[in-house]
Amino acid sequence: MFRLKITEIAFHRYAWEVRDLGVDYNGFNQVYEPGARRTMTGNIVTIQTDAGIRGEFAGGDDASMTQIAGFARYLLGRDPLQRELIHADIKRANRKNDRFGMGPVDCALWDIAGKTYGASVVQLLGGWKTRLPGYASTYHGDHQPDGLNSPEAFASFGIQCRDMGYPGMKIHPWGNPDIRREVQTVLAARRAAGDEFDLMLDPACEYSTFIDTLRVGRACDEARFLWYEDPMKDGGISIQAYRKLRELIRTPILIGEHTRGLETHTDLLVHGATDLLHTDPLYDMGITGCMKIAHAAEGFGLDVQLHAPGPAQRALMASIRNTSYYEMGLVHPRLGQAIRAPIYADDYRDGLDAVDHNGTVPVPTGPGLGVTYDWEWIARHRVDGATYQ
Repeated sequence: MFRLKITEIAFHRYAWEVRDLGVDYNGFNQVYEPGARRTMTGNIVTIQTDAGIRGEFAGGDDASMTQIAGFARYLLGRDPLQRELIHADIKRANRKNDRFGMGPVDCALWDIAGKTYGASVVQLLGGWKTRLPGYASTYHGDHQPDGLNSPEAFASFGIQCRDMGYPGMKIHPWGNPDIRREVQTVLAARRAAGDEFDLMLDPACEYSTFIDTLRVGRACDEARFLWYEDPMKDGGISIQAYRKLRELIRTPILIGEHTRGLETHTDLLVHGATDLLHTDPLYDMGITGCMKIAHAAEGFGLDVQLHAPGPAQRALMASIRNTSYYEMGLVHPRLGQAIRAPIYADDYRDGLDAVDHNGTVPVPTGPGLGVTYDWEWIARHRVDGATYQ
């Protein structure tokens, strides 16, 4: 029996410059903007053990790192393999905030477990899938002549993604939207892509009224969209609003990205507010939290979708029966691989051209999460961080 102790927790914040990426009308949505220069930041959490095994995970925003500072001392001396106990304790300790800090930590703990046992996280979870079908998840609509500036531009990009092998595409339309243009985009995308290409719509909570939400939802019905995701400004948390929307449209609804944890996701299902659940290892207390949500959905006979790309998402999708697609996002016809930080030292990558001709990505098979980091690049671009011993 392995007996390990956590001896150190650290996070490393790095920065890099991205070109041609700006923001839309209120500064919240990233959009294509030729000539723009934008400084991006990222974080990597490391957890060291007394056996010399180190867990590593890239992910989490600055607010997550602040939360980690609040419970780092609790982790010191703990057995990193006791993930359920750690999950329960930190969940209770962080009951007054959104618990985002636990996501990166839990993923790093799973990385430790895999390295301890010489197995991948997929193997520890009982997974079996080796390749995952991905859908192209677009950047938000922009207003550039060569960008995603019109219904026709989104339709053209859908054809491009289909021809690359993607089986589907999710449209993130414009901020401050013109509802008539939103409807036109839905219908134009279906006409261009044909019946065999899956289409989804994620307005990212931009619609101000229920009537506007309903108008676009009925267009999704007409265009036979696979799902309609988080349309309303409530943030995807109003059980009553989404239950009423489900009564009036046929397109399956996907929410849950903006509710935290097992209980709130389960409540959405119990009260008939959604057809599909969204979960994210950064948002829902790590791999441990996501598996709980996936099993809750399975108990209702429904599916869960993993939000965003990443090694943890690949491990989860490879190990969950009731899930369909890997979200390859965000992508744009004019934004290439340079928008992503080159933090991996192996061949792991996400991006528009990261899928094969069948639109699939491989599942990492190495110990733990199965990826290695380019620590030389990270050290050169490190701007700050913290260490707890």
